[in-house]
Amino acid sequence: MSISEYAQLLKLPYIRANYQMILLEAQHTNMSHHEFLETVLKHESSLRNQNGIQHRIRNAKFPQRKFLEDFQSEGFSNDIQKKIHELGSLDFINRKENVILIGNPGTGKTHLATALGVKACSEGLSVLYVSVPNLVIELKEAMSRHQVAQYKRKFEKYQLVILDELGYVSFDKEGSEILFNLISNRNDIGSIVITTNLTFDRWEEVFKDPILTGALVDRVAFQSHVLDMSGDSYRIKKTMSWLNQKTHR
Repeated sequence: MSISEYAQLLKLPYIRANYQMILLEAQHTNMSHHEFLETVLKHESSLRNQNGIQHRIRNAKFPQRKFLEDFQSEGFSNDIQKKIHELGSLDFINRKENVILIGNPGTGKTHLATALGVKACSEGLSVLYVSVPNLVIELKEAMSRHQVAQYKRKFEKYQLVILDELGYVSFDKEGSEILFNLISNRNDIGSIVITTNLTFDRWEEVFKDPILTGALVDRVAFQSHVLDMSGDSYRIKKTMSWLNQKTHR
């Protein structure tokens, strides 16, 4: 068998694609056997790591890729900026703590939540992103196929789950109950990031049942990081800036 065939058999794509270049480099630089082997394994490991990151990001199903480096936190108070910086360490995931991002539309909640998820993927953690309205639809479909238990197991296997847009759509009694059960079962297993346009005292507008709402808030808010990101919409600011530029051209 050739080197290419051995590399394919052993699932070493970097070596398979680059072994001729590596051999030439080793000859020209007089690499020792130790240096040659170390270089080959380093590149193979790096490629495998990058492929793993891309695989985890795809599996997370982010609507867009967002990064903490691009998040504009200057418009927030010093306390909020400090909390955002602390969340960027991802220590809250290791401690299985939740994050609740509250604020009106356009203030960066989804960007921050997604960026935390993308960073978690890059550090080898499993992540799932789902919008809450879509989650309820998926749960009802799972119920109709008698696959709720299977769905719950899938939901619980991730180290971080991002529930985006809680509060934009209210649920019927069935939807509220299954969402409550899903979040409650997940709560002690791993971290949840929730973005919402509603403060806790208004969650009853979504779940309708005051007892269920109180129990849910009690579970997700206990020892969680709550950030009030309310303020001017950055999307409106960007639109107005663009319009002003067009006007003055």
